[in-house]
Parts: sequence; C-alpha cells; structure tokens
Amino acid sequence: MILNLPYAALRAFEAVARHGSFSEAAEELGVGQSAVSQHVKALEEWLGHDLITRGPKRSLPTRDGARLALSIADGLGQISEVCEDIRDKQRDDRTIVISCHPGFAFIWLFPRLLSFDQTHPDFAISITTDTGLRGVARAEADIAIRYGTGDFPGFAVIPLMHETLCPVCAPGLLSGAKPLRHVADLAHHTQIRDEFAPTTTDLPTWEYWARETGQSLPTPARIRSFSQSNMVVQATIQGDGVAMGRSPLVMDALRDGRLVQPFPISVPSPLNYWLVYPEDQRRARKIALFLDWITTEARIQAQDHARLYAGHLHD
Repeated sequence: MILNLPYAALRAFEAVARHGSFSEAAEELGVGQSAVSQHVKALEEWLGHDLITRGPKRSLPTRDGARLALSIADGLGQISEVCEDIRDKQRDDRTIVISCHPGFAFIWLFPRLLSFDQTHPDFAISITTDTGLRGVARAEADIAIRYGTGDFPGFAVIPLMHETLCPVCAPGLLSGAKPLRHVADLAHHTQIRDEFAPTTTDLPTWEYWARETGQSLPTPARIRSFSQSNMVVQATIQGDGVAMGRSPLVMDALRDGRLVQPFPISVPSPLNYWLVYPEDQRRARKIALFLDWITTEARIQAQDHARLYAGHLHD
C-alpha cells in the first residue's frame, strides 16, 4: 500500500536539508520562509520525530532526517526525469521556455516581453523561475538566463549583460532629515542587502564595492536583508534605505527617476548574466529568435547605462 504522502512538505523538507537553510530553501521553492517552516513542522508532527536540528546559522538534518532527505531526492529525481522526458516530447515548437531567477524575471524580463510578443506573434514565451544554484536542467527549459561566472560545462554559453555596482536610493533621501551626500552619511541610513547565494567566492556586496573603490563604509543605522532581488529594489524605491545597485536590475528605475545614485562611484561586478542552452540547439529557429531579441534588449540597456553614467560625470 502507498501512503497518502504530504508531497509539498516532503519537497520543502528536502530543500531545507540540502541547503541547510530555511531561507535558501524558500528562495529555491519560490515561497515564503514561514511556509517552508510550517511544512517541515507538519512533516515532523506527521512522522512523530524531529527531522531538522535548527541552529542560528545553519539547520541540519537529524540522522532520520538525512535518511529521509536522501530517499526524497532519489525518488523525486526519478519522477522529475520521467516528467521532463514526457514534457520535452510534448513541448510545442512555438513555445520558448525560459528559466531564470525570480528577481530578474520580475524586474527585467517581464516588462520587456511585450516587445517580443509584438515582434514574434507566432511564438509564446513561458517563464520558469529558480535560483540557478542547481545549474541547468536540459529538459526544464529551452534557454536559461544565469547569474554568475559563466561556467556551464556541456552547454553553449554567451554573455548577456555585464554588471556594474553602485549605491542607489530614493531621491527623497538626498535632502531628508539626514541628507545623503557622502559615503560617511550612510551611517544615518538603513543598509539594504541582497542575500543571494551564487556559487562563487566574490559576491557583489557592499563590502566588495567598498574594497574595489577604496571607500571606508561606516556602520549603518540599520541593516535590512531580502532573499529576492525584486524585494531589494522595491524597498529601495520606497525609500526604506540604500542598496547596492546592480545595474541590470536598477537601470530602469534610475532612468525614470525612481532611484538615484547619491555618489556615482561604479565598479565592475564579479558576476554577470549569461544565456545558456544546449549545444545541439544552436541552430533551432526559436532559440535564434529569442537570442537575437534579448541580446538587442540588453544592448539597448547597456547604451542607456553608458549615457546615464556619462551624464553623472558631467554633473
């Protein structure tokens, strides 16, 4: 007899056990951290045993938990392979499936898709979001947009966008009660941090920017951290604090004035955006159409960025 298993809870638990973190599991699954915590708690109550030892920094599986997590990973992996095979066979040649990070999809990709629809009305775009930490799954998408160093063995990889880093804030912070005019003024403001976790040693953090520019960062009045880039940008636009702006994600807001650069000292980011797809699909028409469209959009934004930065230099 097959038990009526709580599949959502099992998947959430496996993600926590694999990452050692409730927040990272929530980001992978695209849900809130509280939802993941509730799933794991419900599973522990259902089984009558603790599965996770919760710690201040890492949450690790118990002995029973590790055994269950391995079983779930094996079972779901086999199910996923079969489903991917079926879906790959049934996929419409006129549907282009794109895999990318939720923040990038929300901020950059979604607002631009109308132009693709207008240019190529016979094709449809389907977006699947994930953190990209598991690499690229061939059957899950036709093309993946990945953020990192561009190391994806076995796939065709082309650069999409280079990234630069510079602090950004809402215009109101420049002339508020504690005017933000110099780096030292950051001591009076909330520092907004992006808790992404690409698999690389150098990350585009506040500390990286300070090191590369030779600045001395003061201790901020407060620190707020978000696990998704779109939440970072939205909080900054609302005037909740100052964020380290990653150019592809803040350029639209800088261009229309929702964000400003209080001290426009930019540095190249250690990470960039890449287009990743199977080598044998290089000549596929739908791949070529999408690559041509998205690289054109990226080039337009890069030109906007260059003009905006040149304008700051002449202010």
